[in-house]
Amino acid sequence: MPSNSITGRIHSIESFGTVDGCGIRYIVFFQGCLMQCLYCHNPDSWDMKAGRLVTVPELMQEIISYKPFLRPNEGGVTASGGEAILQAEFVTEWFKACHQEDLTTCLDTNGYVKSYTSEIEKLVQETDLVMLDLKQLNNDVHKELTGISNEYAIDFAKYLQKNNKRTWIRYVIVPGWTDDIPSAHLLGQFTQYMDNIEKIELLPFHQMGEHKWHELKREYRLSDVAPPSRETMQRLQKIISSYGHKVIY
Repeated sequence: MPSNSITGRIHSIESFGTVDGCGIRYIVFFQGCLMQCLYCHNPDSWDMKAGRLVTVPELMQEIISYKPFLRPNEGGVTASGGEAILQAEFVTEWFKACHQEDLTTCLDTNGYVKSYTSEIEKLVQETDLVMLDLKQLNNDVHKELTGISNEYAIDFAKYLQKNNKRTWIRYVIVPGWTDDIPSAHLLGQFTQYMDNIEKIELLPFHQMGEHKWHELKREYRLSDVAPPSRETMQRLQKIISSYGHKVIY
């Protein structure tokens, strides 16, 4: 199917991102997500029917104007969300178009993949870097934190390892939810022998999306949770890095 006949549903765009992959990146936040993380700063991206429809050529028209800024230092595009993997066919066609312009591709995902169809395989093949968000390795806590099991994210991490796909792991440090020592050991143990993982990035929890929860008339359960201290971040970094991977925050 030609790319100009496929539409994607997007939430928003950031044209000059510097923290979602290598170099400077054009980031497309896709609409729709099946996880409902308590700390999500874009809960308005959950609705699968919201956002605006675009075609690959429409998206590329603007991206090409940024090309001189994106190409240095492995810069390029990042598919984020919401959850971009829910629109795998569109993202694959978009990534193909970006590769034709010598732009690198990055998939920022929570790994919610129920079946490994040809669409998923093609998407992974067109992806230069996967940033996989592992929310919590303790499944009971994961269910409470996101609303679903972590089994799909774990399976996807193993799939990336099997295919030797270049991967960064992201782990959000939420006091009372993911900042405990046993959880840090679980993450370190799970990723210990995954040679495809270049680094593990610890992201401190923040309150920047709270106002969106109130606007959507949703209960925000983390109002009283403060960002983790530097001491907490350093302690978790030390534990996880003891399993052999580079860990930053």
